[in-house]
Amino acid sequence: MIVVVTPNPAVDVTYRVAEQRVGETQRVLEVQRRPGGKGLNVGRVLAATGVSTHAVLPLGGDAGAWIADALDDLALAHTDVAVRGETRTTVTVVDDVAHPTMFGEPGPTLDHAEWDTVATVIDDLLVTADALVVSGSLPRGADSAVVAHWVTAARHRGITSVVDCSGSALLAAAEAGATVCKPNREELLEATGTDDERAAALRLLRLGAAVVVVSRGSDGIAAHTTEHVLEVPAVPGVSGNPTGAGDAATAGLVSALVAAAHDGVVPITRTVLLRALRSAAAHGAAAVLRPVAGEVDPADVHRFLSDPPAPTHDRTRTPA
Repeated sequence: MIVVVTPNPAVDVTYRVAEQRVGETQRVLEVQRRPGGKGLNVGRVLAATGVSTHAVLPLGGDAGAWIADALDDLALAHTDVAVRGETRTTVTVVDDVAHPTMFGEPGPTLDHAEWDTVATVIDDLLVTADALVVSGSLPRGADSAVVAHWVTAARHRGITSVVDCSGSALLAAAEAGATVCKPNREELLEATGTDDERAAALRLLRLGAAVVVVSRGSDGIAAHTTEHVLEVPAVPGVSGNPTGAGDAATAGLVSALVAAAHDGVVPITRTVLLRALRSAAAHGAAAVLRPVAGEVDPADVHRFLSDPPAPTHDRTRTPA
């Protein structure tokens, strides 16, 4: 079972329009509503591919109640921490031409007692968990130390932790010894204040992360260790809605790492890491084919994994 934490969940609303035009009234052709936030997207993809998950998320107000009911309808295991603030909404506008436009509300402010309850729930679930995933932004005003606490709890139990956060939360996860820090390239550079991917990854590795995996969109995905940079290209010839592809990639990554651990391959070897990167690329490509974030067709994942692997690159580096 994989514990998936969504620090800042949302009601995800997707509007499909004929063409995105700024400053004009547009007719919405189709509306989709889903329980969202990056962690919930990860959990839904894992569940779709047969991986057992348990979601942990703070929920408040009518929007929070709607998410809880929607997760029940989807038969996804979840533990909700009641908070006083109203859970946020995100709106994504898509058409068949332009890149999607997303509007994300900041989310509620949680007090210390509410964060303590989140930590207690996570600690209890980790007793029987195979991995911890923390994915998504923190609500406004949140102390990034909460992420460090969750990662530390997983590390003390010898459990794989994968953290897809940004800013100070990403740095805190690395310092706490996350197994994998998985930002996209822009998040990595911004969090570390550098303009070079390798230098930025090395900073997280020196802080304490075991591996840094960087999503590069159409340029594929890369894993950095102190000695190597392993690069896997994106699945070619796939087009559609890229919203949520990074979350699906996180799901593919962690599922492969957990499968390797079940096979007794610990710590993470180069072979396991390459397999996990290919799994991430396949899951991400499958997500692009779906109309909303948090969905994959397992047949698409299987098809992409069954295709002959694209050439990979192993750039051996000595620590700087």
